[in-house]
Amino acid sequence: MTYLILGIIIFFGAHLFSAFRSRAPGKDLKAKLGYGPYMGLYSLVSAVGLGLMIWGFDAARPAPILYTPPTGLAHLNLALMLPAMILLAAAYLPTGRIKKAAKHPMLAAVKIWALGHLLANGELNSVLLFGSFLAYGVIDRIALKKRGDIGPGPDAPVSAVGDIGAVVIGAGVYAAILLWLHPILFGMPALPQ
Repeated sequence: MTYLILGIIIFFGAHLFSAFRSRAPGKDLKAKLGYGPYMGLYSLVSAVGLGLMIWGFDAARPAPILYTPPTGLAHLNLALMLPAMILLAAAYLPTGRIKKAAKHPMLAAVKIWALGHLLANGELNSVLLFGSFLAYGVIDRIALKKRGDIGPGPDAPVSAVGDIGAVVIGAGVYAAILLWLHPILFGMPALPQ
């Protein structure tokens, strides 16, 4: 559990620092270091934190059970993963109606993914991991709003390519996770038997 908690602190520490760092001229660390070095350091710290989270999550099994969710919540979790994957894809594609409506589609995807997994998993390691992602998603969205970052502006051109791509890529990733990746990673089908 120690590595999981350490990973959460390092990963989200870097992300929260980035969300709340000063952006004032002369005080912005990103401007002082330069974009490349700042992003390199940020990526390195985040990767270390993510690696520790993954390792710590697995090492914490079996974890104490805080709650036992009904089987139906596992099905709900699977249903929530489709819009989460579509939103995640939309974050990296040209602005479409999905991206414009979500404003920050990656954060929306993270929050949906984390909430779904919290609903379906009651082990302590799951609650710590997915609860951290959900809390971060909420905190970062508030920080973005305070900074005035509203995502794509109201006058941003909308491309159907962004929406079609988000749905096709998101659904493809969802299918890949459901059919191939989930059994490989977890040794069990996505749906409980």
